[in-house]
Amino acid sequence: MRVLVIGSGAREHALCVALSSDPAVTALACAPGNAGTRGIAEPAGVDAADPAAVAALATSWRADLVVVGPEVPLVAGAADAVRDAGIACFGPSEQAAQIEGSKSFAKHVMAAAGVPTARSWPVGGAAELETALDEAGAPYVVKDDGLAAGKGVVVTDDRDAAVAHGHRVLDAGGAVLVEEYLDGPEVSLFAVTDGTTVLPLLPAQDAKRRDDGDAGPNTGGMGAYAPLPWAPPGLVDEVLATVLQPTVDEMRRRGEPFAGLLYAGLALTARGIRVVEFNARFGDPETQVVLPLLETPLAGLLHAAATGTLADHPPLRWRDGAAVTVVVAAPGYPERPRTGDPVTGADAEGVLHAGTTVDAEGTVRSAGGRVLAVTAVGEDLAAARQRAYERVAGVRLADAHWRTDIALAAVEGRITPG
Repeated sequence: MRVLVIGSGAREHALCVALSSDPAVTALACAPGNAGTRGIAEPAGVDAADPAAVAALATSWRADLVVVGPEVPLVAGAADAVRDAGIACFGPSEQAAQIEGSKSFAKHVMAAAGVPTARSWPVGGAAELETALDEAGAPYVVKDDGLAAGKGVVVTDDRDAAVAHGHRVLDAGGAVLVEEYLDGPEVSLFAVTDGTTVLPLLPAQDAKRRDDGDAGPNTGGMGAYAPLPWAPPGLVDEVLATVLQPTVDEMRRRGEPFAGLLYAGLALTARGIRVVEFNARFGDPETQVVLPLLETPLAGLLHAAATGTLADHPPLRWRDGAAVTVVVAAPGYPERPRTGDPVTGADAEGVLHAGTTVDAEGTVRSAGGRVLAVTAVGEDLAAARQRAYERVAGVRLADAHWRTDIALAAVEGRITPG
């Protein structure tokens, strides 16, 4: 099977690592890729946000399967263009990807499907924003209704900060969603689906704030770990029954079937499971810890979802142990990351490239806010965590920033659901 991965981050590097170890994969390419994917996948130039360009590359490269990593190409319709070219594609249609592209759309789907989620107030103007904040109360949750690369939400007790974020989104021509605050720890649960059958993967947890102790601004994610030793028994089965399957069924009922990766961001509140958000693709950085624990060959799984044959796929197999990933970020991330700095130690085991490039002299340089996702697997969470931080110590990037407490609360038993 010839597999083409679309994207350039650590998620795509993790996908390429998993696909390269699948005996069914005879050729692997990543477009546009990064300095890390070049070692295991053929690089190819493409504007990932241009569906026609993605389909043209898939055709010229003679791909048997295209795996679209990021949300922007999916919301733009890349999967539709690839399928129209007669090539199997893992990723939802433009219509179905609106479950991530519009938080208001996702709320309508959840309401119709009876999926538990936070109360919300759509906001189209300044007066509506003030009224919604009054109704919701503190802590205030203010979200950009559209795509925001994981950085479009503010959760704060400071009303002025909540108002300012809402105005920034509105002034930029966007729409705002105010939500009630959900207590309890958050869980990321991925599910592979062909629009009918749903196969959940392993639950993970990411760290969204930039600094230790969950302080600082929201980011695209500063680290993650899996599995969750504190997760209640039956969590995956409950989420499948109350969230994932009803959502997939409702999308099919609407004539907008969702086939690809449905990502449920969940809060385990005192009142039960609540959906924080849906994404339409593998999450980053959670993919970096889920895939190393998946023993089932990845290409066959994704191809079954892309071709509507997931019901015939064997049950998923998982490796024992745990995985931890720590994101090494550029100075100034997330507001104004500095790029162009040389990176050394990035070719070591477990180092996944997120925002890197290679200059004319062959030097790896930073090319984004999140530069590396340093990942390790261990016999348990404590061992995986220790190994991941040992690998972080081998990386050199001037003035780099990373959290020192990824998975620490779980290791120390300080997380209690609900």
